[in-house]
Amino acid sequence: MTRIFTAILFLFLIGARAVFAQQDAGVWVQVEAQPSLREAQERARAYAGTLPDVNGFRLNSGWYAIVIGPYLRTDAEQVLSVYRAEGQIPADSYIAFSSALGQQFWPVGENILDRGVVTPPVEPQPEQPVVGVTPQASDETRSQALQSERLLSTQERMNLQTALQAAGFYNSTIDGAFGQGTRRSMGDWQRFNGFEATGVLTTAQRKALIDDFNAPLLSVGMERYSDPQAGIDVDLPLGVIAFDRYEAPFVHFKSTTDLVAKALLISQKGDKATLRALYEVLQSLEIVPLDGPRQLRGDSFTLEGRGNGIVTYSEARLDDGQIKGFALVWPEGDDARRARVLAAMKTGFTATGTVLDAAAGANAEQRIDLVSGLQVRTPRLSRSGFFADTSGTVLTVFEAADSCTRITLDDDQEFQLASSDADLGVAVLRPSRNLVPVNVAEFSADAPRIQSEIAVSGFSYEGALGAPTLTFGQIADVRGLNGEDGVKRLALAAQPGDAGGPVFDGNGQVVGMLLPTPTEGRTLPASVSLAATANSLNEVLNKAGVSGQSGQPTAQISPNELSRRATGMTVLVHCWD
Repeated sequence: MTRIFTAILFLFLIGARAVFAQQDAGVWVQVEAQPSLREAQERARAYAGTLPDVNGFRLNSGWYAIVIGPYLRTDAEQVLSVYRAEGQIPADSYIAFSSALGQQFWPVGENILDRGVVTPPVEPQPEQPVVGVTPQASDETRSQALQSERLLSTQERMNLQTALQAAGFYNSTIDGAFGQGTRRSMGDWQRFNGFEATGVLTTAQRKALIDDFNAPLLSVGMERYSDPQAGIDVDLPLGVIAFDRYEAPFVHFKSTTDLVAKALLISQKGDKATLRALYEVLQSLEIVPLDGPRQLRGDSFTLEGRGNGIVTYSEARLDDGQIKGFALVWPEGDDARRARVLAAMKTGFTATGTVLDAAAGANAEQRIDLVSGLQVRTPRLSRSGFFADTSGTVLTVFEAADSCTRITLDDDQEFQLASSDADLGVAVLRPSRNLVPVNVAEFSADAPRIQSEIAVSGFSYEGALGAPTLTFGQIADVRGLNGEDGVKRLALAAQPGDAGGPVFDGNGQVVGMLLPTPTEGRTLPASVSLAATANSLNEVLNKAGVSGQSGQPTAQISPNELSRRATGMTVLVHCWD
């Protein structure tokens, strides 16, 4: 009783949201597509008998789609998940968008997208013959169905098993052999679709099964694409993407609908070193999220990234001095259709003899954050830091580690937050594996005097210059703006990227760490900066179980020696979303 009540409540809530979402309808769950209006209306009527929000629209391909909705995107994903789990809709149902829908045919007379209605009368449409199979009447007996089945090729038999598997009725080997398991799955499919469960599909039923299987590909306009400049032939979803430009080594395809799909074809000359470099470059791109499996072999690679609302799959192979491959970017939550599109691209991918001219796209926009026209992944925030012990522990500002999904040095060294003092604005980072710093901070035991000369080492422009720079100034006060201990005021014009950098005295010892300029409640003059004292930094380190290294009395060092020490000690900390 509880389960029934929950289901009724769920349907009520989703139905209510569907009405609300009609104001800006755009997200649906597509459950079927039929080649004829008569078949589509029959199937829509069947679904409407058990499910709410059933609608039907004509597609640009000429087929007729049965959809549920419209919903907000999150609600559509929930409907898809629940109905699939309950077996109320096919396993290959997927998220669809209003841009793919045309005139409405169900409910009869409705026109919620204001794109017109499909006009009755509905006449039975003659069945199209299945290639390689003698056409039979739609009411074949079991004996007649067996006779037509014997004319199928092994590949056609395997295609039927694959379609049954995709629909959730078959879970055994795809071998083209129709044994007990295949017969049982055919009977289950017949029973689910309202046919007599004979275990032998008629010609018309085989066609309906294959058509349902191909519906996801038809919905995205899967077509053969040949590119003689890149030397690649491949099946692409040209109903949702279109050729954009050449920018070596990529052929770019942009999205043409609100599905937000993209694709790249990869074509270049090279060797194993080139292949490895391409593999690394792809992983640095914004369109390749960080999470997902990836593998580099001697002459090929595959990588998948999931996150930020997209799933990206890339593959490439080196053969006879040519690297050919592709990448597909697809929205999350549409995995069933993405899997079909990806499988078709893999199966249909053919490399021909030419490669894309290395100069293709040479006149395109040039920026340091673009690689062949693709945005390089950038951190949310980059600040300076410095090594506090010989195992690679880093001191930095709290904002460089706050709410980060990933913290790195130089894009690849992973760090974890070990301790922090949000009030002071300081964080301690511990490396995932021990590092061997070139230099480590030596903390001065003497309190600096007012008007003494100091220098801050930092990545002033958040890494754009590739190395830290020194900014010189003076100690203006040994206390904070409100007279607090643990902070001192500097007469120094710093940049945002300098925050977290070590403050050196004339002997090359660390007397503090530069703090970010306050952004709330007050505006400081450009020449005023704040720094955490060496004592307060050591207190934060002690809480993390780290002992800072005390400096020994020494004479003043030259600017060159100070620059050498600072460069070996100062690091660039990246905070990633």
